Amino acid sequence: MNEGTFFYFYYMTILIILAHPSKGSFNHSIARVAKKTLKDLGHKVIFHDLYKENFKPVLPEKEILKDSTSQKSIRQHCEELLAAEGIIIIHPNWWGMPPAILKGWIDRVFRPGVAYEFQEGDIGEGVPIGLLKTHTALVFNTSNTSKEREENIFLDPLETLWKSCIFFLCGVRIFYRRMFSVVVTSSEEQRKLWLNEVGQIIERYFGNKEQNEV
Repeated sequence: MNEGTFFYFYYMTILIILAHPSKGSFNHSIARVAKKTLKDLGHKVIFHDLYKENFKPVLPEKEILKDSTSQKSIRQHCEELLAAEGIIIIHPNWWGMPPAILKGWIDRVFRPGVAYEFQEGDIGEGVPIGLLKTHTALVFNTSNTSKEREENIFLDPLETLWKSCIFFLCGVRIFYRRMFSVVVTSSEEQRKLWLNEVGQIIERYFGNKEQNEV
């Protein structure tokens, strides 16, 4: 280390959302690695397993408007989203979409006034302004479709959804997504390599070592 150089670590609040119904799924393994890696780095982790918590995904009419009243549990999710400096989403690729329970979480939690808002006088026809202070979002997906088929035939709809339609729109500017496939035919050794990669990706984006010259 050069004389006059020092390092410091900035500890963050990271929100992890898991959406897979099977406790033995590879998605759950990813979530365990994500939690451990973040905690080893010293970050505060807020974790939700939407299926285990029986999250109610249906958006009621009374929650649609910006100033509408939400259930206490939804208000807590919104507060956690606002506090998060990093977000990790973990889910399988089902029909080129997230599971319905996760889509419902987005519908109910990424609310107007929480995740985004429109300029004064704009009743919803314009481009919204992102409100999240989250600077980095990671998405880990599992799939039984090859990467080539996903990109060339289906045009990788999850990339567009998470990157452009959700996170960029809500103000998150650093985004990375990793799809693991084909899971159904993968060996135990391959899964171990994938899990090591999960930890490396998280360390790369949330390692937080800052260098300063004095």
